[in-house]
Amino acid sequence: MEIEGARMRYLRAGSGPALILLHGLLGYSFSWRFTMPALAPYATVYALDMLGSGFSDRAFALDYSMRACARRVVRFAEQLRLSFVDLLGTSHGGGVAMMAADEFLAASSGAKLNSLVLVAPVNPYSSHGKKLAPFLGTPLGAALFRLTFPRMPFLFPYSHRRMYGDRSKIPPGTLEGYLAPLAIPGLFEHGLKIVRTWTQDLAELETILPKLASLPTLLLWGEDDPAVYASSARRLAQFFLNPLTIIFPGIGHLPYEECAEEFNRALIEFLSRTRVPA
Repeated sequence: MEIEGARMRYLRAGSGPALILLHGLLGYSFSWRFTMPALAPYATVYALDMLGSGFSDRAFALDYSMRACARRVVRFAEQLRLSFVDLLGTSHGGGVAMMAADEFLAASSGAKLNSLVLVAPVNPYSSHGKKLAPFLGTPLGAALFRLTFPRMPFLFPYSHRRMYGDRSKIPPGTLEGYLAPLAIPGLFEHGLKIVRTWTQDLAELETILPKLASLPTLLLWGEDDPAVYASSARRLAQFFLNPLTIIFPGIGHLPYEECAEEFNRALIEFLSRTRVPA
C-alpha cells in the first residue's frame, strides 16, 4: 500500500473482524508469525511493516514521531475501508497504538476502534530507556551508535537474546528472521529517527491516556521484561476503566514468541468477548 508517497508492506490472513498488529522498534511483521495463524480463524489479521521497518520503504524524509506513525495506521485502515478494527501494538508499536487509538476516537468518520491490546507497550511509567533512547537521539549519541552497533555484528544477536526471559525458548530461525531486513540499507538509521522524538512522544502519551479510558483494553506483559518493566503495567492500567491485565511468569519482552500458545489463547478470549460483527 502507498502511504505518504512510500510503499508499506503488510501481511493479511484469515477472515472476520479486522485486527491490526503493530510491531516494536527494529521489528516487523515477522514478529507475528505465531500469532497470525492462530488468530486467522477469528479475525482478518493485518500485520504491518511500518514505514522504515521490515521490507517497507525506508522513506527517511518522513516524520517518525509516534503521532505521525499513528496517523499512518489510521490511514491504512481508511484505505482498506475497514468499518471496525481491533488494534494490537507491542513495545514502540504499543505507544503508536495508544496514539492511534486517540486518532480513531477523534475521527468523525472512517474506521471505528473496537478494542485495544497493548503488549509491553512503551509508556511514561517504565524507567528503562528513558535516558538511553533520548541520548541516542542526540547528535553525539547517534554518532556513537553508528560507530559501534552496525560495525559489530555480534551486538544485534546479543541485544535480541536479552529480550527473552528464557533463552532456551528462542524459536529456531528467529535471529535469521529479524536480521533479514538488514538487506535493505537504512534500518538502523530508521531507529535513530524514532528515538529523536522519544521524550516528546512519552510526554504526549501521558496527556492522551485519560481519553482512552472507555476502550476495552487488554494489557499483556512478560514478568521478566528487560526492556519495558512489568512494574509499569499497574500504573498504566489505572487509566482504563475495566482493563484486563495478564502477566506471564518468567517471560521476557516477546511473549508472542516465548509463550505463543498462552499469548494467543489470552488474545482470542479477549477478542471473543469484545468483538463486533465484521
